[in-house]
Amino acid sequence: MNQKLKNYLDRLPDIFRYAMVLGVVVFISLLFPNNVKFKYAFERGQTWRYNDLHAPFDFPILKTPEEIVLAKTEISKNFSPYYQILPEVLNEKKASFKDAFESQKQALKDDLQFSDVFRNSNRYIQYGNKFLEKIYEKGVVQIAPEHLNRDKGFVVNVVKGNTYKPTTLNSLWDVQKARENLTDSLPYSRLYVPEFLLYILPDIISPNLYYNDTLTSLEQNKLLSQIVTSKGVVQKGELIIPSDGIVTDEIFQKLVSFKAKYEEDVTENKSYWGVFVGYFLLTSLILGVFMMYVQTYAKEVFKKNNSLIFILLWFLAFSYLVYSIEKTDALSSYIVPFCIVPIVIKHFFSERLAFFTHIVIILIASFLSSLGYEFTFIQILAGIVAVLTTTDARHLNKFFLSLLFLLLTYAGAFLGLNLIQEGSINTIDWSVYVWIFLNVFLTLLAFPLIPLIERVFGFTSSISLVELSDMTRPLLKDLALKAPGTLQHSLQVANLSEAAANEIGADPLLVKVAALYHDIGKMQNPGYFIENQSGKNPHDELSNLESAKMIIGHVAEGIKLAKKHRLPKKLVDFIKTHHGTTKVEYFYRNHLKENPKKGQADEHIFQYPGPRPKSKEETILMIADSLEAASKSLKEPAGVDIDNLVDKIVAFKIQARQFEESEMTFEELEKCKLVFKLLLRSINHVRVEYPEEEKIGGKK
Repeated sequence: MNQKLKNYLDRLPDIFRYAMVLGVVVFISLLFPNNVKFKYAFERGQTWRYNDLHAPFDFPILKTPEEIVLAKTEISKNFSPYYQILPEVLNEKKASFKDAFESQKQALKDDLQFSDVFRNSNRYIQYGNKFLEKIYEKGVVQIAPEHLNRDKGFVVNVVKGNTYKPTTLNSLWDVQKARENLTDSLPYSRLYVPEFLLYILPDIISPNLYYNDTLTSLEQNKLLSQIVTSKGVVQKGELIIPSDGIVTDEIFQKLVSFKAKYEEDVTENKSYWGVFVGYFLLTSLILGVFMMYVQTYAKEVFKKNNSLIFILLWFLAFSYLVYSIEKTDALSSYIVPFCIVPIVIKHFFSERLAFFTHIVIILIASFLSSLGYEFTFIQILAGIVAVLTTTDARHLNKFFLSLLFLLLTYAGAFLGLNLIQEGSINTIDWSVYVWIFLNVFLTLLAFPLIPLIERVFGFTSSISLVELSDMTRPLLKDLALKAPGTLQHSLQVANLSEAAANEIGADPLLVKVAALYHDIGKMQNPGYFIENQSGKNPHDELSNLESAKMIIGHVAEGIKLAKKHRLPKKLVDFIKTHHGTTKVEYFYRNHLKENPKKGQADEHIFQYPGPRPKSKEETILMIADSLEAASKSLKEPAGVDIDNLVDKIVAFKIQARQFEESEMTFEELEKCKLVFKLLLRSINHVRVEYPEEEKIGGKK
């Protein structure tokens, strides 16, 4: 029972990871449309790749979008806008007129010219009110800016109460015309001094007939909604297109109409859950295959929660992004910068994982997008180019060059597909190139995302490695001051490791920086390490056990220092593995001589804690570290001596089973040995050997 419980507990992390994947599958499945998918794919001008297609039911032939736009344009062009009379304006103006009349009387009370006004005030007021009633009954219009330049026959609907009357805009009075009418009619008013009203009424007149955009839009939309969207009917059983037939414009519109009716009717009759289960199965299959790949070729991603979450977040983010854009008519899915994914992932993991992740995202996006197989083809092609051309983010000029290749790929692929479909560049939708350009421009976000992701998820990028290789970094400055010999050793190991990594296609920058930091633990007791000694050897005063403990301790001290200074975990792993589980051979052999009976029992005391190296880079560093230190013991070495040393050290590591967990192949190991031999000859100033010298062992 206890063993079963232990096995269950051991499996809990894996169960949690599978639960995360299942959650992503459910989330993405919920984003898919709830209508069924049309069975056929077709393009205008292409050959029908299926059997004869007969109409399974009656359906109307829809008008093309261009025909509907034309009908809407015609309605908008001939539509009469609505202007509404505001009845409250008349009462306001009458009250204003009365107040202005009394004020004017007071101002001119001593002027005998206007004595009739004082005697017959009611007549003047009555005339003014009737004039206002007359012009406001007709309407004094305030013409909307969009109607100012219309022709004289432009008709508007004048709304008064619950009725409206079509009227030419030119026949309506504006304020200027109303004032002119007042000036013309006053001489015939039979008032004794009609000019008295000229001081008052013109300033009283203002518009009471205004453009009602709400009513106009309502009525216009009502007309637009009544547009007939079909132009005929296909009867049940009628042949829509024969096998191998060409999809002409007429047939294309019939197929579009059939698809719309099919999705509408079948969706109504099918269960939402049936569609959901279909999408769920497809998403599960896609992500299931992806997880198979991860568990087979990228186990480190599956075993580390932060790495798996990092990958799964891309699926969630881009699925939701495509879903949101498809809901927005103003945007196209071509704007989505899918190539950010392979570019960013390539900086932290392998190119294969980057491309595989990109493919999975595009497959999911293809179900969410309405753009068809062309979209899928173009995005997959762009992903290939992104993986092949994108280099280290440190090299901005190469990064921008890869974006140029990406832009050319998008543009060329879209042009080629449209020429296949249309046969002419005249019918290509050039607006798509705007979305493509924005897509490539947004791909620039990959550059600032790399350091941000590095900090959030604890990854290590080339940018941070370059920063760590700066010799003015605190740890390296301390190493130079406290253990200068160790620093020189580390620099030589870095050069050896970098050259070997370049030879076998490993990460040269990572192993170079790791070599600089692998021995930082020696700063705690620098004098106990031979490269820092210049006088008496302190080990002479220690026992073999104490000396071994002191030597082995530099690994633990290095790990402490690395964590204290927040070095990336990758570099900490190099510190742990650069001696693997080997022994401090010199002191162990001395201990065996002094204690022949007890020596082997103490073997574990002389052994480094490990673990053994796993990556190619860790393996390279282990070999380079041992070779550089051992080569210092050779006095005036010949080329053969160097070669024998390399072979001997590597053979010893193999015999000690240090490479059993390493990813390095024997072929790569041989390549590394050749590089080490060449460089060590150069470092130790070995002169060129001639054939006759080699025959006699390199001696004259």
